[in-house]
Amino acid sequence: MASLTIENYVKAIYQLTNQTDSETASTGSIAIALRVSPSTVTSMLKTLHDSKLAEHRPYEGVRLTEQGEKLALRVLRRHRLIELFLVQTLQLSWDEVHEEAEHLEHAVSELLVDRIDAFLHFPELDPHGDPIPKSDGSVAHTTNHSANECAPGQNLKLCRVLDQSSEFLRFLSEAGLELGATFEIVRRDDAAGTITVKTAGRETTLSCDAARRLMIQWND
Repeated sequence: MASLTIENYVKAIYQLTNQTDSETASTGSIAIALRVSPSTVTSMLKTLHDSKLAEHRPYEGVRLTEQGEKLALRVLRRHRLIELFLVQTLQLSWDEVHEEAEHLEHAVSELLVDRIDAFLHFPELDPHGDPIPKSDGSVAHTTNHSANECAPGQNLKLCRVLDQSSEFLRFLSEAGLELGATFEIVRRDDAAGTITVKTAGRETTLSCDAARRLMIQWND
């Protein structure tokens, strides 16, 4: 059985490669995601390599093996189903569930996770719009377009949020930018690195970095 640390690493590598559409994740990006030093990551990558969960090539980055990806998807399945369970049954808000799920994902059994899945009627998305992996390891494709790619005048629908920190999610809620919200790009200031969006008659200015974390669909 994989340790908590190994599960955290394969999950982080999977998310980094999928969010950037890259085949590999860098040591530095893993260190930032897990809030550890690059030297700690380098040491752990040897463990992942020896366990046949990941392949690390200097100057190229880290990629998960098939075995490593299967483990990452099992951890993400647990995490995302727990988040949705906490929202739907205990009425926690979307900014409260991520940290709770971080702790619980390592403690629940696959049997309990499957029961939660059935209880929730086999949902496809978690409270942040992330796809929930199925018990067979399959996972639905999601949009890779961010609000930062869009031009003024475009009408959009928020369908996924990549940054699930409590502070960022509370900021979005206060701005009326919750999952499923429709909004318009009002203006873009490339010199300042900001975009201004409008939803329900209210304008909010976001940094371009924040806008990159908002995944959208075009609202016809």
